Amino acid sequence: MSRSWRRLEGVTEEDTRYEAVRSRDARFDGDFFFAVETTGIYCRPSCPAVTPKRRNVRFYPTAAAAQSAGFRACRRCRPDAVPGSAQWNVRADVVGRAMRLIKDGVVDREGVGGLALRLGYSTRQVQRQLTVEVGAGPVALARAQRAHTARVLLQTTDLPVTEIAFAAGFASVRQFNDTIRAVYTSTPSELRDAAPRGGPAVRRGAAASAGIPLRLAHRGPYRSTALFDVLAHEAVEGVEEVEGARGCRTYRRTLRLPYGTAVVAVDERTGRPASRGAAGERAGGHTGGWLEVRLHLTDPRDLTTAVQRLRRLLDLDADPYAVDERLAADPRLAPLVAARPGLRSPGAADPEEYAVRALVGRGRAGELVRRHGKALDAPYGSLTHVFPGPDTLAGAGLDGTVAALARALAEGSLRLDPGADRDEAHAALLGLPDMDPRTAADIRVRALGDPDVAPPGEDVPDAWRPWRSYALQHLRTADEPVPDEQEEH
Repeated sequence: MSRSWRRLEGVTEEDTRYEAVRSRDARFDGDFFFAVETTGIYCRPSCPAVTPKRRNVRFYPTAAAAQSAGFRACRRCRPDAVPGSAQWNVRADVVGRAMRLIKDGVVDREGVGGLALRLGYSTRQVQRQLTVEVGAGPVALARAQRAHTARVLLQTTDLPVTEIAFAAGFASVRQFNDTIRAVYTSTPSELRDAAPRGGPAVRRGAAASAGIPLRLAHRGPYRSTALFDVLAHEAVEGVEEVEGARGCRTYRRTLRLPYGTAVVAVDERTGRPASRGAAGERAGGHTGGWLEVRLHLTDPRDLTTAVQRLRRLLDLDADPYAVDERLAADPRLAPLVAARPGLRSPGAADPEEYAVRALVGRGRAGELVRRHGKALDAPYGSLTHVFPGPDTLAGAGLDGTVAALARALAEGSLRLDPGADRDEAHAALLGLPDMDPRTAADIRVRALGDPDVAPPGEDVPDAWRPWRSYALQHLRTADEPVPDEQEEH
């Protein structure tokens, strides 16, 4: 099925969406959701249940919109666990920026007023635009995300239910209970007891030090080796490490988060469904999969934010079908795309950290960590510190461009958070003394997650829009040997 009808390029016709549901096409999981009026349940397009009759089906752009319409999440396909829609990372308008901020947990921490302030709009304008575009306002979107976080904690940890309620961002235990019943038609205890066997769940009674195991889903093929090569090449001593043989590596790093710190570990080997069946074959053989992750959080309230920052670093919400289709149409890129389908454009786990690192390089970044980084309570392997934040670096007696960058980030005149206006941030970067335009472009790609950047001096034609950042990844890896990727097993 052609990707030309996707929401990124216009409104998807409902008959075409129904065809994706009828064929159980996993390529569209996360792009939209469908609900069945006769059952009161909403699902992902690839749900294995019997296909409902067309007249009983309704379509929604987000899980929150389906929940707001009164539908409950399917227990078979778990529609809250799909990759996020790629359009929210692509779009630079206020709706795209709002969705990225909500995913980062801003509404839970700062409320709708804080979200609107970051976007530079009134709360009424933000509410109206989100409702029109995605079928739900910021409160409903945040509520759906809190429900998903709560389910993960219930089914993968031994945390008491009361602690989970507040860790997931709920204001009260009653609100938590009501939401879980509404979304999953279960009490929290029933949801915990229904944890899937054989998944990444922590055994009851397991030590808290075991961390929170997660599977971070992606759609389509995923070139994990190429992305882990980048992570290994860039790893800064004290805050990052990569262990293991190529193809079976584990990447670990520390994170500075709103409520505390974290150590995260991501396995390079991708997981795939045990049997794709006919639906997988109709989807072209790659229905997606997941990366195994383990989070060690000093404060469980940071779970949602930590997950979203990892997803941006690993580019897990990308749409490889749309990217590859566009780039493969160019004769120069076609053989590169054929050799590496699903190549990702790495992001940044901490945008402010990446901006500093882009300026100073790997060696000096390690020195900044040793001199100014916050030490972990206890070392985790070779991980000893969290990268220093802008406030710390602004008072560290640095000079030149990096000092100006730290001050701009600390003062807020430069914003690199998920809701930042990319054009404004890029202009602010170029306004720093002696800022190299190529470095500013690199920060725009990695820290701001822009999929369509053409650095100065690069031969990047407009025909590659809106995926020029991905095209550059193909060109940069063109001379590297193509490994026997684990995701093809």
